[in-house]
Amino acid sequence: MNVRTPHGLIIGKFYPPHAGHHLLIRTAAAVSHRVTVLVLDHPAESIPVADRVAWLREVHRDDEGVAIVGATDPHPVDYEDPDVWDLHVGLFRDLAATVTPEPVTAVFSSEPYGEELARRLGARPVAVDPDRVLAPISATAVRQDPVTHWESLAEPVRGALACRVVVVGAESTGTTTVALALRDALRARGGSHGLTRWVPEHGRDATVEKLATARAQAGVDGIAAPPTMDELVWRSDEFVTIARTQNALEDAAARLGGPVLVCDTDAFATGIWHERYEGTRSAAVEDLARHHPLYLLTDPEGVPFVQDGLRDGEGIRDWMTGRFVEALEASGRPTVVLKGSLEQRVADGLAAIDALLAAHWRFAAPVTPVNGAASL
Repeated sequence: MNVRTPHGLIIGKFYPPHAGHHLLIRTAAAVSHRVTVLVLDHPAESIPVADRVAWLREVHRDDEGVAIVGATDPHPVDYEDPDVWDLHVGLFRDLAATVTPEPVTAVFSSEPYGEELARRLGARPVAVDPDRVLAPISATAVRQDPVTHWESLAEPVRGALACRVVVVGAESTGTTTVALALRDALRARGGSHGLTRWVPEHGRDATVEKLATARAQAGVDGIAAPPTMDELVWRSDEFVTIARTQNALEDAAARLGGPVLVCDTDAFATGIWHERYEGTRSAAVEDLARHHPLYLLTDPEGVPFVQDGLRDGEGIRDWMTGRFVEALEASGRPTVVLKGSLEQRVADGLAAIDALLAAHWRFAAPVTPVNGAASL
């Protein structure tokens, strides 16, 4: 007969959560009636504790009896000082009590401090994977090299940490061609980059649907000539829907993709298109715009205008490009203008992405224990 411990406790920073953490929580849940997971933040750390808690709750929403609590633990880490231990243990008791009055009966950990913490709580220590054999990963390794360890991260963490690169530009300046080429070049690198995804432009799909509906309505009404692209009338609220949907597509792709997400436009660009068709800016659209770490602007020079049946802006490509430059600069969005042949544009885009990757993930260092042992 399998006997479950009444109340298991797990503590950690989960900075960020990874496969080893999930193994620890699921193992504790398998042998406990209730598991309290304390996500301990320190003011010096750069991932908000609320995000860490939300990610863990999503990943473990189906693990019965698991409660995840976030809190700040400002105390120093010194395993040789009993007074410091008392500060930590007192905090852990108080936090666990907010979940259940049941005393902690087992401490689950893969760290050396687990045994002493269990002793001070009057609980049984359970070492799950102290040698990192079952899950050979650590938060330190993830922070030092997210690209290499990307596949140890769950979907919500990937979605939050993915480096989102946006390709923008006027009509028929090669934005989609460049975006797809960048995706393919990144995928060809293999490893976690093999997961690279591309987010299509929802505005184009919306245009196809709008034009098809207008033409169908013309047929129903008996109108001889169906409308052309430049006869379509857009409403401001349609751009809000496009921007909102673009954000949703982006978020869904980021959760499933690699360290870099290539976006063929974004909600910020939707605001520029609102100006182009409505003649004014839209606060509702701009409220949905995000501030991504890199924008690649496709210059129209040397790129012939190709009429694919959905384009009507050949005469304003230079104006649109200038408007993108103005808006990108005014908003402080990092931008690289892509010019020349397709090969040159892709090469310059990849160089900009590599420069971004070298500096994108700058996690603040966690608090260092006084005696050099592993951090709580």
